[in-house]
Amino acid sequence: MNELRYLILGVTASGKSRLAFDLAKTLGGEIISIDSMKVYKKMDIGTAKPPLERRNAVKYHLVDVIEPWQPFSVSDFLELSEQAASEILAKDKPVIGAGGTAMYIKNMLYGLFDGPGSDLGLREELKKRFKIEGHGKLHQELSEVDPVAAEKIHPNDTRRVVRALEVFKLTGKPISSFQTQFSAPEPDPRWRVIGLRRDKDVESRRINARVRKMVDAGLVDEVRELFNMDKPLSKQAQVAIGYAEFRDYFDGNITLDKAIEKVKINTRRLAKGQRTWFKSFRGVEWLDFGEDASSQEILDKTMALIQGSE
Repeated sequence: MNELRYLILGVTASGKSRLAFDLAKTLGGEIISIDSMKVYKKMDIGTAKPPLERRNAVKYHLVDVIEPWQPFSVSDFLELSEQAASEILAKDKPVIGAGGTAMYIKNMLYGLFDGPGSDLGLREELKKRFKIEGHGKLHQELSEVDPVAAEKIHPNDTRRVVRALEVFKLTGKPISSFQTQFSAPEPDPRWRVIGLRRDKDVESRRINARVRKMVDAGLVDEVRELFNMDKPLSKQAQVAIGYAEFRDYFDGNITLDKAIEKVKINTRRLAKGQRTWFKSFRGVEWLDFGEDASSQEILDKTMALIQGSE
């Protein structure tokens, strides 16, 4: 059975999605999207989902799997992504993972840490508090007892925030004091991780151009339709970059140009955060490209890397 798993990572707008498609076509593989927002239906333009012609040519997994009002956790992603990988490998095809949601990638490579002991009653109590009080309150509580873990765990990551607080309440020690995934010696050896990288200024220009392209493609109307749905967006979807910035525009508080500029700024901030995350990942084989690198050049260099080590 084919056991090849390739993971293509890079900051937003780096070209990783196009490379994943070209690689899947070349190798006869299927793609697993590693993106916390592409899982949502109806959120198409702002999440830069692959166009239909690509999805008709190559099978994609974890795209359009839930409604925009439904929650989606890291553990949900890990379960579905491993299921998808097993299905692909059973067809004797290589797995091509692609995305920039660093929190998902981190857990794919290093796993979720369970730590010492558990108390299901306490865990359920914390989950109820999470739903009632919101992610901000519990994450703030975690930051007070374990600032190291709080810095690593996203406020929306219910499972890990709850687990970290559970460990502290059970042991009196912060979860970061144990050997966790944050200090895991090596990533999951099943994945070969290839990273796309460009100069920061180049990546910023690519981000700005992509935001403008999204607006021209109808992003504003897409966001308006989502905000006007009968059911409110999930907490995760509400804070999605490319969507949340338009609420003030629809409320008449800022101009459209200002909202678009906020999308650009927040997307560049996202890229900055991704760079920070990726620096902590071990075993990434980085490929550096200039501003004018074509998709064919990127594919050729990637294939040379893969074939050169076979």
